[in-house]
Amino acid sequence: MTSKGDLTKARLAESMLELIQTSGFSGTGLNAVIEHAAAPKGSIYFHFPDGKEGLGVAAVDLAAKQFEALIAETAASAGSAAGAARAVIEALATIVGESDFRLGCPVSVVTLEMGAESERLRQACASAFESWIAPTAALLETDGVGAEESRPLATVVVSMIEGAVIVSRATRSVQPLLSAADIVADLIGRRSTAGGKR
Repeated sequence: MTSKGDLTKARLAESMLELIQTSGFSGTGLNAVIEHAAAPKGSIYFHFPDGKEGLGVAAVDLAAKQFEALIAETAASAGSAAGAARAVIEALATIVGESDFRLGCPVSVVTLEMGAESERLRQACASAFESWIAPTAALLETDGVGAEESRPLATVVVSMIEGAVIVSRATRSVQPLLSAADIVADLIGRRSTAGGKR
């Protein structure tokens, strides 16, 4: 059974994650997190003794788990790696569009803002990207992409998605994401033995 303290800690991480997406890491103050989470004032330093950095790491870890779950769920229902990639990107396009282009990838936000300032946050972001690249590479191998090519291709796919999210937010259009879905599906389809199942 989850304790009240664990629930508060999870709520703080969720609030930090949401606020990073809309206000950036630097623009998110601890008071705003407390207010958003409707948490007691002393709760941040109780659960995160290292303050904002520790809370940022927890938010990045949460974002990593959420996107990893999306990859796993989509892979389970799609007929191929190309189909899974397309479905994931289309789901992201829906999220970005429905948020009026306020939501993006919090991991890229933290990387760009804090990657040179905090080694701990940089490592958390690197781990988050790895948690998406590794299962994507495994999915590609399952689909017939050679082991020597699966990881580089998975890295390109994740990188293209990250870039498309940023461009979609900048242009206030989901078209960059939808274009990425087409290109990524085609790229994977050309390299996999199941390429026809898109």
